[in-house]
Amino acid sequence: MSVIRQEDLIQSIADAFQFISYYHPQDYIQALTAAYEREQSPAARDAMAQILVNSRLCAEGHRPICQDTGIALVFLKVGMDVRWEADMSLQAMVDEGVRRAYQHPDNTLRASVLLDPAGERKNSRDNTPAVVHMEIVPGDHVEVICAAKGGGSENKSKLAMLNPSDSIVDWVLKTVPTMGAGWCPPGILGLGIGGTPEKAMLLAKESLMAPVDIHELIARGPQNRVEALRLELYEKVNALGIGAQGLGGLTTVLDVKILDYPTHAASLPVAMIPNCAATRHVHFHLDGSGPAVLTPPSLEDWPQLDYDASKGKRVDLDTVTQEDVASWQPGDVLLLNGRLLTGRDAAHQRLTRMLDEGKSLPVDFAGRFIYYVGPVDPVRDEVMGPAGPTTATRMDKFTRQMLEQTGLLGMVGKAERGPAAIAAIKDNQAVYLMAVGGAAYLVSKAIQAARVVAFEDLGMEAIYEFEVKDMPVTVAVDSRGTSVHETGPKEWRGRIGKIPVVEG
Repeated sequence: MSVIRQEDLIQSIADAFQFISYYHPQDYIQALTAAYEREQSPAARDAMAQILVNSRLCAEGHRPICQDTGIALVFLKVGMDVRWEADMSLQAMVDEGVRRAYQHPDNTLRASVLLDPAGERKNSRDNTPAVVHMEIVPGDHVEVICAAKGGGSENKSKLAMLNPSDSIVDWVLKTVPTMGAGWCPPGILGLGIGGTPEKAMLLAKESLMAPVDIHELIARGPQNRVEALRLELYEKVNALGIGAQGLGGLTTVLDVKILDYPTHAASLPVAMIPNCAATRHVHFHLDGSGPAVLTPPSLEDWPQLDYDASKGKRVDLDTVTQEDVASWQPGDVLLLNGRLLTGRDAAHQRLTRMLDEGKSLPVDFAGRFIYYVGPVDPVRDEVMGPAGPTTATRMDKFTRQMLEQTGLLGMVGKAERGPAAIAAIKDNQAVYLMAVGGAAYLVSKAIQAARVVAFEDLGMEAIYEFEVKDMPVTVAVDSRGTSVHETGPKEWRGRIGKIPVVEG
């Protein structure tokens, strides 16, 4: 019988969430490097290069891979013969570990968890409570998986109650394009098949905790129906041509994971959850001998890459004009310099409410650019912590009002813009620029100064003014309304040629 001490579990959880904040799993880096080496799309290749460079910087500097350091997810398999030396519940122990991890003074992580989700949505400030799944199993040890899931990928989770005769492949191929690029491909798709609706969702999430091994499956061939389905979906999803960051390319998914469970004769529940470019999870055991020992990966596991920003066109945000914006072409790489405002969901809600009420805004947006970001707090001598983009699509409903009533000239974020936002951009001859999701620490290196200019009470959602130097972005929607997230995947789907390009 093993005796698991309360402090050992708490410290192991804390160490694990720190560990995964700056170390990608080795299997993910190897798979992404292989995808980068075979990629033929220049835009997708550039995005993957930024992700790989960012990943190595984070491993070296022990700072978060992504500014969205995720909601804490913990799977526990507790042996039936385990005895606890503890006076806290399992949930309370996990939460204390998460609290320590996210408030670590040398690597502070962003607190993203909001209490009262349908009401006040008040930040818990320490990223608790965690989402805990527990199972009692035979044995005398505790198996633990810790994962941090960002909102961009979690928001793209899907569940369908198919008919038993329906095609799972057809549903996946129809659904993945509707997910857009907010989940930051290239990543991993997890599928849960069977059981009941909630069981299918849990299976999909749990499947993402397994190592990337599709290359091994390709080499030896499938040995059962689930493995055959994994291979079919891997090939056909990549043939959609969505590519890295939705820019079009050969690799959209690095692996497809599937777990299934018996289901009712009348049912076929299918859940799909993606893991993004900031794939973060670690697996360990506690046997009573002390806290977990987590072995860091070797820096030799990362490719020797440097991000070359010299090909970009430098833009002075303090003097840029609408005529300058009109000259930019879709896919152009720009290097932003000067003063850049920030703002995301909560700030946009407050700003548009003030506009509706005829109140003066605390910031003058005329001729300015706004960056959709919720940064990590700085530590040591940093100006700002990791500060990668959040999903721009969530700001679509605010876009026309912001452009027409504030004089805003452009926006920076990640992923695609919807039809209404694109129409507003075109009508106002504005522009949308895309930064790479999953390259947050790399982006933060471009920030030379930062200060809060409005809504300080919103924490990471406050409005900042950044002073940036050579911040790399891509023109994603130009002033004429052309979107690279529409043209890129269509082009590469046609080039790959395995799935017909549908017009309209």
